[in-house]
Amino acid sequence: MTKALVTLTIDGNEVSVPEGTLIVDAAKKVGIDIPVFCYHPKLESVGMCRMCLVEIGRPARDRSTGEPILDENGQQVINFGPNLETSCTTPVGEGWVIRVNSEKALKGRKQIVEYLLTSHPLDCPICDKGGECPLQNQTMEHGPGTSRFLLDEKIHLEKHVPLGELIFLDRERCIQCARCVRFQKEVVGDPVLGFTNRGRRLEIITSSVPGFDSYFSGNTTDICPVGALTTADFRFGARPWELNRSASICPHCPVGCNLTLNTRREARAAGREVIKRVMPRQNEVVNEIWICDKGRFAHHFASSEERLTKPMVRVNDELVEVGWDEALERAAEGLKDALNLSKGGLVGIAGGRASNEDLFLFQRLITELDGQTVLDEDLAGGDLIGEYGVGRDTDLGELGSGDVVLVIASDLHEEAPIWWLRLKQATERGVQCIVANARPTRLEQYASHIIRYPYKRAAHIALGFLQAVTKGDDLTPFKGDRNLQKAARLFEKAENAIIFYGGEGLDYKGSEALAQACARLLAVTGHVGRANNGLIAVWSRANTQGAWDIGLRPNPTGHIQTFEQASVAYVMSSDPVADDPSLEGILGEDIFLIVQDLFMTPTVKLADVVFPARSFIEREGTYTSGERRVQRFYPAVLPLGETKSDWRIVMSLANAMGIEMDYPSAAAVMLEIAENVAGYEGLSYQALSRVESQWPHVGGRNLAFGGTAFENTQGLGIQIGPTMMPDEPIETALTIPAEEPEEEGLLLIPITRLYDQSITVHSSKILHPRLDVLHLELNPKDANLLGVGDGAEVKFRLNGRSVQLPIRLLESVPEGVALVPRNLGVQVVKPTPILIVPVE
Repeated sequence: MTKALVTLTIDGNEVSVPEGTLIVDAAKKVGIDIPVFCYHPKLESVGMCRMCLVEIGRPARDRSTGEPILDENGQQVINFGPNLETSCTTPVGEGWVIRVNSEKALKGRKQIVEYLLTSHPLDCPICDKGGECPLQNQTMEHGPGTSRFLLDEKIHLEKHVPLGELIFLDRERCIQCARCVRFQKEVVGDPVLGFTNRGRRLEIITSSVPGFDSYFSGNTTDICPVGALTTADFRFGARPWELNRSASICPHCPVGCNLTLNTRREARAAGREVIKRVMPRQNEVVNEIWICDKGRFAHHFASSEERLTKPMVRVNDELVEVGWDEALERAAEGLKDALNLSKGGLVGIAGGRASNEDLFLFQRLITELDGQTVLDEDLAGGDLIGEYGVGRDTDLGELGSGDVVLVIASDLHEEAPIWWLRLKQATERGVQCIVANARPTRLEQYASHIIRYPYKRAAHIALGFLQAVTKGDDLTPFKGDRNLQKAARLFEKAENAIIFYGGEGLDYKGSEALAQACARLLAVTGHVGRANNGLIAVWSRANTQGAWDIGLRPNPTGHIQTFEQASVAYVMSSDPVADDPSLEGILGEDIFLIVQDLFMTPTVKLADVVFPARSFIEREGTYTSGERRVQRFYPAVLPLGETKSDWRIVMSLANAMGIEMDYPSAAAVMLEIAENVAGYEGLSYQALSRVESQWPHVGGRNLAFGGTAFENTQGLGIQIGPTMMPDEPIETALTIPAEEPEEEGLLLIPITRLYDQSITVHSSKILHPRLDVLHLELNPKDANLLGVGDGAEVKFRLNGRSVQLPIRLLESVPEGVALVPRNLGVQVVKPTPILIVPVE
């Protein structure tokens, strides 16, 4: 519902704003800056610092009649109170007159600054916040220049307090604005910071074990108005004015968070430009002004010394470095020879880490050679996202009362933390969130309905929703209990509805059945083809949706059958051997293998030709997020060694094969994509670079108001709409899951942890204390049947190999199930029955 407008005057400027707007925000919208420290537009107002004091004049009214009182000239009489008032806690009123820069207001703010500096260290020359410090700026503008307080009375406190491994606190610099405390409690729901003591001894402490236990801790350093909170990654690393900046997109998950990469030349890097810090770049419909700690700190892989820097070819069973011409010639010859043998075809495998430009040319090359392109992905349904995905202009921040979100078979807090955060905030605006999973997840804390089911039966739950809505006889076997039917009715009646689905506890066919059921549910309830309605897949990589859009498809039967039918394989941005070690025997035999990657992966070690690729910080390109928003990223540093962008490597190999490809830039490849990929019509780098004004204002002259997140001046991206429109005939296939026989033993289920041991995370040493170690999670009842306790070693056979792991006992693990986190050393692609025995 649109709020009524209220008209008032601020320093002589008449402004009309919605009812309920705070004075500080109303002033900002007409270009008048009211200084603040504790206030932040994304936090609840508390009026703690008193820096935003203004004079407020209210229209005088007759107490008996309520009529306005006019002066002798017929003008409204305005009564100003005797005291200054906080503009951050006072909503606007009709006809009010606000004095921001009156003598009285300026004097009040000067006194506030003077008081804040009584025990604040004058260490601006060595403070990390220097150059982007609201306290420094506002002291220069509003401070007294001298202090009446005695230097001997200055309180000295600890200056290097680790709140956790990632964030340090300088207690002398803290002005007790409580932004960090309120952010953790109000915004992200991790109330792990708080105050202790009183008066001038008031201090910030952490109450969690481990300290500052939150996936969003780095954001507190962005909104801290002084140099009290700093990251271990950037502390004493550089001064803000020394840093260059480049716009980028986070490569770790499908959310597509907008980033700014700050770089500087370093002597320790032989004069090369290096990443000094990763900062959020404002995009209110994607990540607002927040990023998770993985996106902030897990960037060191891109500049790792273990990166591949030169092409390699296999000589006498050893990989040796060669020049690009020799490597390309060897790859072209190997391709021709292997294809001429006619014993098998060419298979190209690519992963969702590659950009749209890489994937498009890769697909084209493999097609030109009559090969098969395979997407390295275990989750199905990307084609359905093209039909039933969320509509254009979808913004999770607009969801509110009357809207419903269903999250099924996914732990968003671990898999896509910013989506989790935005849904958490949506529930606080009145959104009904239905969480369906085989085990408890963090989102359930904010759910209106929780649906529990046995692993491998997520599709059955989605079909149960469909049965409750359609009453179809063919779906009667999937009729759910009263809780499920109530949730289904809520979903059906929702004004807007979105489904997030994942693949936890499912194989490829199971996830395909789930995606189909979810798409059909959205279609029959009319929640397709418009903003804030549709289907979102929780992919494991940043650009998996882009790969589906371009035309790549997974092999439902797995990589073994893919390679068994090939004589030559070309692998890009993928490591299938790490996912399935049994492939080592197949790829090490008669298959000619070409691999391009960043690191010496298990797949690279088997290759005949290796091409070194550039990381996301060294090149430009585009990713398509899970919400089908195409976004552009830019190069931040010069490339390592002789590395090349993936799309340029593919083009060079095509030319060596006699296939004409001639694109001068990634921008030219995007124009080709726009002409050939459905839904991408009209896209160009220029179009993706368009921006518009966003609220709240951040960065630059708005440091005190919105924090040090960067203003977005490099592009907000463009969202691709679905093909399915409301009231269109529903043609989606519906797979009815077959009943599976019960297996002996426990069901081994791979789950996702945000901090795993993958090379992209492990390369960041700062995260090592937070990385999980390889283990197996069991329910205490199952452990009791096995006769083992917490921490005991057990063993089992997996893919023909014996595995021995310690166990952790958790009540949250369903009975009959063993959970193993991905990317910790034991790779499990799909639910697998195992027989566990104790280690003697």
